Amino acid sequence: MRYLGLDVGDSRIGVARSDETATLASGLDTITRVGPRKDVKAVAALVRANEVAEVVVGLPRQLDGDIGPQARKVLTFVDGLRAVLKVPVVPWDERFTTAEARRVLIEGDVSRKGRRAVVDKVSAILILQSYLDSRKLVGAASGSPPP
Repeated sequence: MRYLGLDVGDSRIGVARSDETATLASGLDTITRVGPRKDVKAVAALVRANEVAEVVVGLPRQLDGDIGPQARKVLTFVDGLRAVLKVPVVPWDERFTTAEARRVLIEGDVSRKGRRAVVDKVSAILILQSYLDSRKLVGAASGSPPP
């Protein structure tokens, strides 16, 4: 079963995909935003092409956990995906993901220009990997495989 992870920004959508065992997330693509309908169609095409069973969308909550303006935009996008996709679409807390992605890229000695080009994809990888890891932990704690 494959999962798709999305880091939805105002200009780009970073995309990551899990392996078939839902263990490891890797970067897939970056979608340049052109408009809500076309953006949803682009994600739907990736879901079909990669035989994805579930889509995980990073939800940028505020530090106190509240839903701010950017999170509301993402939730509107989630609603658009849910209207089109036949697979579950799960919002996932992504606080600090972009900062973590930048830190990883800086530590990897990626140039400033290079970071700009891949930060959304790395953020999507971190979002999806966090989700996959939490599913494994829940499954281990309950003594059964994750759902």
